[in-house]
Amino acid sequence: MTYRIDRVGIVGAGTMGGGIAAHLANIGIPVTLLDIVPPNLSDAEKHNPAARNKIVNSLYDRMTKARPANLGRADRGDLITVGNLEDDFEMLADCDWIIEVIIEQLAPKQALMERLEAIRKPRAIVSSNTSGIPIGQIAAGRSAEFRAHFLGTHFFNPPRYLKLLEIIPTADTAPEVVEYMKRFGSETLGKGVVVCKDTPNFIGNRFFAVASSYGLEHALQNGYTIPEVDAITGPTIGRPKTATYRLLDLVGLDVMAHVNNNLYDAVPQDEYRETLRPERTSALMTAMLDKKWLGNKVGQGFYKEQRVNGAREFWTLNPATMEYEATPKIRFESIGAVRNVEDLGQRLRKLLGFDDRAAQYARDLLYYGFAYAAYVAPEIAYKLSDVDDAMRWGFSHEAGPFEIWDMLGVAETAAKMEAAGLTVAPWVKEMLATGHDCFYKNGSVYDFETKTYRAKEADKHIILVKDLRAAGQTVEHNDSASLHDMGDGVALYEFHAKMNVIDQDIIDMAFKALERLDSDFDALVIGNNGDHFCAGANLFAVGVAAASGHFDALDKMIRALQTATFQLRHAPKPVVTAPHQMALGGGVEMAMAGWEAVADHEVYMGLVEFGVGLIPAGGGCKEIVRRKVNPTMRAANADVLPPLQEAFEQIALAKVGASAWEARSMGYLTPQDTIVMNSDHRLARAKQRALQLVAAGARPPEIEQIYAAGRDALYALKLGVKSLHWGGFASEHDAKIAGKLAYVLTGGDLSAPAWVDPWYILDLEREAFLSLLGEEKTRERMMHMLQTGKPLRN
Repeated sequence: MTYRIDRVGIVGAGTMGGGIAAHLANIGIPVTLLDIVPPNLSDAEKHNPAARNKIVNSLYDRMTKARPANLGRADRGDLITVGNLEDDFEMLADCDWIIEVIIEQLAPKQALMERLEAIRKPRAIVSSNTSGIPIGQIAAGRSAEFRAHFLGTHFFNPPRYLKLLEIIPTADTAPEVVEYMKRFGSETLGKGVVVCKDTPNFIGNRFFAVASSYGLEHALQNGYTIPEVDAITGPTIGRPKTATYRLLDLVGLDVMAHVNNNLYDAVPQDEYRETLRPERTSALMTAMLDKKWLGNKVGQGFYKEQRVNGAREFWTLNPATMEYEATPKIRFESIGAVRNVEDLGQRLRKLLGFDDRAAQYARDLLYYGFAYAAYVAPEIAYKLSDVDDAMRWGFSHEAGPFEIWDMLGVAETAAKMEAAGLTVAPWVKEMLATGHDCFYKNGSVYDFETKTYRAKEADKHIILVKDLRAAGQTVEHNDSASLHDMGDGVALYEFHAKMNVIDQDIIDMAFKALERLDSDFDALVIGNNGDHFCAGANLFAVGVAAASGHFDALDKMIRALQTATFQLRHAPKPVVTAPHQMALGGGVEMAMAGWEAVADHEVYMGLVEFGVGLIPAGGGCKEIVRRKVNPTMRAANADVLPPLQEAFEQIALAKVGASAWEARSMGYLTPQDTIVMNSDHRLARAKQRALQLVAAGARPPEIEQIYAAGRDALYALKLGVKSLHWGGFASEHDAKIAGKLAYVLTGGDLSAPAWVDPWYILDLEREAFLSLLGEEKTRERMMHMLQTGKPLRN
């Protein structure tokens, strides 16, 4: 008998409990969310349900208002039922999985498990989200059947966005429960799952706490400033832009202090634990905690926002004076030299070849991390790759410590570590002595227990472009795009330009893809493994061409893009798009240029051209009218203005959907499109869907005529724009762009509504786009966006 999770109960509605509830609701799983009854209720309040649910309702409201948003769409909150632990505890009896997220104290957790055992249904899985209490102790005293279905499930905050899920079985957890939760975590929750040993703080937080504490103390000991450290420890060494101190402000200094203090007491055997309480860092943290400078949640920590001449600046703390100072521009020769090196291994090797302060700090930080990772891995992890996975998925590092050590050369780096006074773990020395010179080799990973390589567990749901390329499956290639053979008769049309912006090479490859689809393949997938699906058109190239007066060339390029998206949409064989993360402007047009889409739940879609003084011209205007206006106008006596106004405002306000569910409500995704929770599975799912369409003998989407509302609707939209202009809410140029957008969406100055050929609208949008490129104010907006990353209102 297999397991199935149709309803989840969560006990504890705080930051983590509410975040987990929202993530489950986003997926479509109903959740029962309970918390305590407020203490010290009056006699009247004791019989008032609203008063008894005051805490859980307050926490639920906080969850819905959090930024970044917990809910993928506001109505997802309807799947969460709230209650309290006295009146509504029996509601947990219907749940297939119950998650404990209460106070980090053993006794209350054990008491809760005793209550749960009395009401949970047989085979219901129970888990704890604790990060500081041994999982085995929490279920102590419970029945064998309860313990067989009990384990740790440690989410990272915020649960919607951070990929890591640590699963911690106990000695009593049934193997089939562990396997089911691994699969459920990966395929349904969309997480990167790591199975951990039941040790304090598990893998991610154990390694991060010690390694980051070393980095803080080392910086203070050697006179590095806060902005210097953040300039060194961000993307240059494969870490997020939050780097070190910005990350601590985000997490909260009180949280870090709590984790470090608890971990220090919990690992008396750890030879590195003194790093958790270093002299200078502890003194600084104590002073900041006393002043309540806890980070972003109170408006100041290592950084503080200041207003200077009306502009917002972030000043940094000077630990010596405990005053905030304007943040200087930080420049290091080494960082400047490696800034444009894309490959992490090459970048780090080049960086560490320098001997300036940045290279010295990066070297010391990385080498210490390698030493601690090797020391602690056998204690906390079943395999060293889990340490790397935890750092990538939990902390958004580009690579984990063993992966980076491999990039730098294990033997060479080990010698340098020892020369620097660091201890290299005995198992690493033994590995090198027996002729094993790296941690990863040919899809296998070194096993510190068997002292040999074991094949790394492959996820059949993951397709990586680099693997297709390495296997010689690339059939067409240029500087910005490629076509790969995915196998089973399916081709992959991949963008790989910077930010995957659309240029002539990407357009050319679209036609190559259509040509090869016709002759060599049964179906086509459009997608990639980049950071973003497509951030729109190459604004720089378009702006330079416009400034140079090359309008004939621009007209030819835009017409080619329109033709490509149109032909992909109506290709004779299935085309499935696979958008993820940013799909903006032309990226939305490409995402809509398929029979269906298989979208990552974290996809941010919007036709945002208005922000740079333009309107969509790769088929976006035509397609949004087809998707929003056409369905309404097929009904008798329908009013065109509501859907038309909605389409107009969506483009004119450059609205971006904050999730796949919002993108669906905006028409960029359809109800037939698939939303996947695990972005790593997106390309495989898109291939699978394409093959299903082939097997079903599906026919291409019919070419629809487009409803053009005509002159009356055009004037109605223009009147609204004029009102905004007269009221000072829109500039003269805003009004000009909006007028051209209205003209395209209504089909222009038609005397009466009509159903028109789609190319009628496509021609209008291209003409409007080109005319706006001729406007100086539009070119100013484009240049401002390129220089600052922000829109200009002129």
